[in-house]
Amino acid sequence: MNAHCLRLAPGQDLKHELQAFAATEALEAGVIVTGLGSLTQAALRFAAAAAATVIAGPLELVALSGTLSRHGMHLHGAVADAQGRVYGGHIMAGCLIRTTAEIAIAPLPHLRLDRQFDPQTGYLELVVEPSGDPSGP
Repeated sequence: MNAHCLRLAPGQDLKHELQAFAATEALEAGVIVTGLGSLTQAALRFAAAAAATVIAGPLELVALSGTLSRHGMHLHGAVADAQGRVYGGHIMAGCLIRTTAEIAIAPLPHLRLDRQFDPQTGYLELVVEPSGDPSGP
């Protein structure tokens, strides 16, 4: 596996930086293997909520998972506050790095991940296609 490892710096936006990475690398398909770090604030969209909830930090990013490509991403995460309370949900723009975020991404060279509007859900949903890359399995 040819994984990519990133370290994000204080003040960077987690979601924006991951999308920029996917664009710069022309990543057609990838998964978050692991992600952890600290945030000054988190913006999470909770289940069935219409908008993000901003949670003030300091916070520990205790988990990050999802799919990403240059065509879009779907990320979920969990953060813990100074009292150990854990909040989890859909990662939105506004998750700002406090000291660091360490993220490992595994490319999936045999796939192409895209997002298309699904009228049944009302969201941009995952579309998986073969990439045509002969280096895939």
